[in-house]
Amino acid sequence: MNENEKTVVAFLRMMSERRSEDAFETFYHRDAEQVEYPNLVTKNVAIRTLGDLKAGSERGRKIMSKEDYEIKKLYSFDDTVILEAVWKGTLSIALGKLGPGDQMTAYFAQFFEFKEGKIFRQRNYDCFEPLE
Repeated sequence: MNENEKTVVAFLRMMSERRSEDAFETFYHRDAEQVEYPNLVTKNVAIRTLGDLKAGSERGRKIMSKEDYEIKKLYSFDDTVILEAVWKGTLSIALGKLGPGDQMTAYFAQFFEFKEGKIFRQRNYDCFEPLE
């Protein structure tokens, strides 16, 4: 595993533990930009800065009691890491037809571009199972 792949794996571990949004600065470049393409949860393309990601993570901690990432594949090319993963989140609140304790599942393809050893650009293609 190369250094960028190790960073992505450590980033996912941090996301699973989600203790503090300050940890984002360990992984993201100060000028980072994340793009999330439309999916069941995000209706339109969302472009986020590092500050936006930290704020979103804080909101996420109030919605999810637990998150797990199962890495299916990691691919690298130059300064880019491509991740295929299955995400499972346990809700702490009601969302749609789901209640506290219910689980959401999504299939992620994420592209991480690195600059100066940190995530500089990230693109998410998230496919969520129906919220039933």
